[in-house]
Amino acid sequence: MSDNQLLRYSRHIFLPEIDIQGQQALADARVLVLGAGGLGSPALMYLAAAGVGHLVVSDPDVVELSNLQRQIVHRQDSLDQLKADSARRHLLALNPDIEVDALPRALDDDELQQQAAAATVVVVGTDNFSSRHAANRACLSTGTPLVSAAAIAWEAQISTFDPRLADSPCFACLYPDSNEQALNCAETGVVSPLVGMLGSYQALEVIKLITGAGTPLIGRLQLFDARHGEWQTLRLKRNPECPACASFVASDTSRD
Repeated sequence: MSDNQLLRYSRHIFLPEIDIQGQQALADARVLVLGAGGLGSPALMYLAAAGVGHLVVSDPDVVELSNLQRQIVHRQDSLDQLKADSARRHLLALNPDIEVDALPRALDDDELQQQAAAATVVVVGTDNFSSRHAANRACLSTGTPLVSAAAIAWEAQISTFDPRLADSPCFACLYPDSNEQALNCAETGVVSPLVGMLGSYQALEVIKLITGAGTPLIGRLQLFDARHGEWQTLRLKRNPECPACASFVASDTSRD
């Protein structure tokens, strides 16, 4: 690392759980973020600031005025721009030392599989179940950890799924694949700092997975009620009959 990089990331390097080895692991990592909206915005910004060396941003939408209430990676001058391109521009302004690939489209199964295989971790913050289940399938088949969060109105949830571990549930263990439609912010609304909290939490989970620091939320679902400031933790178990993950064998059954 250069002297400037050592100074930039010094507050990480001071942490014994991260140190210079962990910071180098972040620099060597590639993270795929699906969605550059309310959750993806803070996740991307903190991952860029933390020095994750290669970010890949997938989002087919353009920036609208109603997005700016919570999607903080975008600015007033981003209106009518593709979100992936807008995010790339502002992330590189935040940290020019990293690489950012903008994919201004929803990834089909083949491309999602390729991107998941190349990624160290996948982050999903989209507002529909179909894309989350597609990400889950891609991560299962490639053995890539998945950090998933959702927020609506005043409520949010987050969990991490790691198919490298034999006892880790997958997203479909929690939410079996169905034609059920998820609520979305356009119809229900959402308080803006809530997505900031959960997107930042997603970035924290990614940093823990990459550096080995702390304990990720594998096998746990955290729920947050923003109205009353209350957290609840639910234990999750792998479903031995899950149609998504039951046929996959973990590549690594140990936890360091």
